[in-house]
Amino acid sequence: MLRIDEQFDAAGGPRLPSDEPGSFERQHHLVNRRRADAKILLHVGFGRRPAVQARVEVNKRQILALLRREGFCGATHAGHPIQLFVRASNEEEARMNVRYRVELSQTERAELTALLSGGRHAARKLKRAQILLAADAGASDDDIATSVGVGGSTVYRTKQRFVLGNLEAALSEEPRPGASRKLSCKEEALLVATACSKPPQGRARWTLELLAGEIVRLTEHDSVSRETVRRRLAENDLKPWRRDMWCIPQVDGEYVARMEDVLDLYAEEPDPKRPVVCFDESPTQLIGEIRQPIPAAPGQIERYDCEYKRNGTTNLFIFLDAHRSWRKVKVTNSRAAVDFAACMRELTDVDFPEAERIRVVLDNLSTHFPGSLYQAFPPCEARRVLRRLEFHYVPKHASWLNMVEIEIGVLRSQCLDRRIATPEQLVSEIAAWERQRNASGARIKWMFTTANARAKMGRAYPEPIGAKSPSAKES
Repeated sequence: MLRIDEQFDAAGGPRLPSDEPGSFERQHHLVNRRRADAKILLHVGFGRRPAVQARVEVNKRQILALLRREGFCGATHAGHPIQLFVRASNEEEARMNVRYRVELSQTERAELTALLSGGRHAARKLKRAQILLAADAGASDDDIATSVGVGGSTVYRTKQRFVLGNLEAALSEEPRPGASRKLSCKEEALLVATACSKPPQGRARWTLELLAGEIVRLTEHDSVSRETVRRRLAENDLKPWRRDMWCIPQVDGEYVARMEDVLDLYAEEPDPKRPVVCFDESPTQLIGEIRQPIPAAPGQIERYDCEYKRNGTTNLFIFLDAHRSWRKVKVTNSRAAVDFAACMRELTDVDFPEAERIRVVLDNLSTHFPGSLYQAFPPCEARRVLRRLEFHYVPKHASWLNMVEIEIGVLRSQCLDRRIATPEQLVSEIAAWERQRNASGARIKWMFTTANARAKMGRAYPEPIGAKSPSAKES
């Protein structure tokens, strides 16, 4: 049973909405969505006089504006309330009969608009904000439910929580009932420790099923679901079925010296007489098709057979100028010392014949040393080439400091990410890619400097012996 108080007007009837000014505390509209008729009981009291009761037959589709006004004082019957009782078939029907009107303030409207304009928020919160803005604009509940993509009850509850509460109550989640956590704090710690330990014998890694069975074995639980294990691991950011391969370097004086030497080369101004060239090699496979692929057509993607033919391997020597848009790729059958020596002589005599000194950045492969030139050429020829070369080695396990590694990734993604069957086709395709990339002016923009290294890796730097302060003696 719903009760709403109303004031009399001067004629003795209930005062209905009009254009006259007045202060409103809250305005409700009562709507009954069923087709049957309802009986409305009017209970009217006039001071000490007996109350007058009357039943009025109305259609539940009608909208009765029920206003509660303050400060009204008519000529007669001032202060005598009309009590309106609406009888519904059940409590849920009576509750759903109330239609709440949303009237946002300018501040609330700006807050909702800012919420929808950007940032990461829960989808439910964004939908509630859309409901409130649409309701404030005068849209009907059915239109709001259709446009936002929610049910009518969601629209109703959002408007109800705003009218009876505030904007924060309308946007936030209510506490949801649910079962308590199955694992206690100690059991969760046991689960984490188990996931970080070695898997059982005969298994390569822990799985959710294995962990659930292990927790059942170690605790008094009769069963633990896979989802319970997954949630607890996710809370601790654990994925025991994944592994990353990482070479952990030893940051000592040699590591720091080589790193800063290479970084200082990258930071220098371009000098045609003393260019900086990054060098590395990369093996690649020659793979041919067993069956001819079916080319793409409108409405159908390209299709190829999973079976292929392996035609051997080749090696790619890659050169990259650190300060200008120039790169070169040389295809060879091997990467022995003589191949490395031939690349270095070609670099000095063909690629940079006018340079006085070529600074070459390279890794610590066994063939990347001056001795390889003496294995390939006579001593006088080897010495002639080496006089124009200056080798700068990156630290061990720090190939990321070699700028050419980035260029190798670009080459593989743009040109080699397919099946190439013959060395001739490989040479032709790489040459076309090389010409296009050099002509486009593309170059690597290196951002990591010596100052960045000292700031980010300062704690890993070795501490000079002379810088260690002697411990203070107790007096």
